[in-house]
Amino acid sequence: MVADCLTQQKIIFMNVNNKQWATFLLGAAAAFGAYKYMNLSDEEKEKMAASLKDRANKLKDQAVAAEDKAMDYFNELKTKGTDTFKEHMPKVEEFFNNLFGGAKGGTQATATAAGTQQPADNAAASAS
Repeated sequence: MVADCLTQQKIIFMNVNNKQWATFLLGAAAAFGAYKYMNLSDEEKEKMAASLKDRANKLKDQAVAAEDKAMDYFNELKTKGTDTFKEHMPKVEEFFNNLFGGAKGGTQATATAAGTQQPADNAAASAS
């Protein structure tokens, strides 16, 4: 009988996973914190609130500084990457500009090199 009870308790205990233990411990810590807060005097509560505000402001300032530092870092990385790319492959920039940025200019240059006139050139010639 006693062995059956121990076996059943062991099975029940074994079914509790780490998340449940963490939840239980977090709840116990919150309850203890609430108990301690209720037993503080008004002056101690004000001091604790001021201390928490100061810590939160410091944390916020550090986060803003880290964000600015990260933005500077990534902008510098982008600039250095572009410069390195241009240094190692100087013709690639021209290729990409012709491919993506200068599609109209590239087709006009190709068409005029072939000896054909563009429609805009025909309209200008007929207006003269």
